[in-house]
Amino acid sequence: MDSLTLPATGRTPGVFFDFAGGHLRMTGESYPDDVAGFFGPVFESLRDFLDRPDGGAIRFDMELLYFNSSSAKALMNIFQMLETVARGGRPVTVTWCVEENDESMRELGEDFAEDLRHVVFQMRELPAGGAP
Repeated sequence: MDSLTLPATGRTPGVFFDFAGGHLRMTGESYPDDVAGFFGPVFESLRDFLDRPDGGAIRFDMELLYFNSSSAKALMNIFQMLETVARGGRPVTVTWCVEENDESMRELGEDFAEDLRHVVFQMRELPAGGAP
């Protein structure tokens, strides 16, 4: 599979994984009724991609405006998968996009970054209410 695209809904994020290009992106808000049901296929596709022996650099743009605690656990699982391949030598960059003045999301990004030693983690500020 060269890509995974799940359009955003009122409760689930948009998922745009271009595996062929090594560009992963999540947008919107994440508070699905069935977290396992939503994130299960995302994890499976991501695992298949990360297990490829010919993998190149990965860029993950995280553009979530809000997520609940169950989604935070799912995101941590994704970051742990990325950390594992980065530890093995594959270049991984995560860009955490946060709206200006959104200190809560900035702090959450900083919390995730603390657990990543091999992934390059960068913060990108967006205009409030704006797109990247």
